[in-house]
Amino acid sequence: MVESEAGLCPTCWREVQFIGGLVCDQCGVPLPGESDQAERCDDCLRVERPWQRGRAALLYEGQGRQLVMALKHGDRQDIVPIAARWMAQVAVPVLLPETLITPVPLHWTRMLKRRFNQAALLAEALAHYTGHAYCPDLVQRLRATQSTKGQGREARFAEMQGAFRIHPRRRHRLIGRPVCLVDDVMTSGATLAAVSEACLAAGASHLSVLLLARAQKSPYISGNA
Repeated sequence: MVESEAGLCPTCWREVQFIGGLVCDQCGVPLPGESDQAERCDDCLRVERPWQRGRAALLYEGQGRQLVMALKHGDRQDIVPIAARWMAQVAVPVLLPETLITPVPLHWTRMLKRRFNQAALLAEALAHYTGHAYCPDLVQRLRATQSTKGQGREARFAEMQGAFRIHPRRRHRLIGRPVCLVDDVMTSGATLAAVSEACLAAGASHLSVLLLARAQKSPYISGNA
């Protein structure tokens, strides 16, 4: 039994590690302690991020990772409504009233194999819940990048350089406007950095990122909230 359609059963709910409390203001990873000001994690202090603020709904481990993988590779699109609601709950700090929501795109060859872009499904549902403007094809992926799984940080960032551009017929929608990039998961941030740079170069005034899940290196996690 679940509380609502597309909801989680009690067992799965207990095992999902939702992010709450003090978080990194740029990538959303949970941080230990308390603070009355914006804080950044070690990764964001070490690596310059082209976006200003970021949030994530849950940790990319355990049941959270299983949910992301089920959506991404298991065609479990029924996860989208509840996942988007979780993302909307943490989105307040990164969504200005005039923010344009857009997904991180897939290359067309991968789109043919998968048949859908999970980031686009999340972004569309999120825009529906928050009432913000949505543009599904603002960003184009110019080449099919190789999998960066198992690669170091430098290799990941190098692979993503020049892989994205703004759709020529959509550029007018972001000029002088804040943009929020939506994706299912962030590990190194290389993909988000490349997309952010393309948006800023095209005239966006402010970049933020919103994620379903955030991978982390530190042992600090929050309870369910």
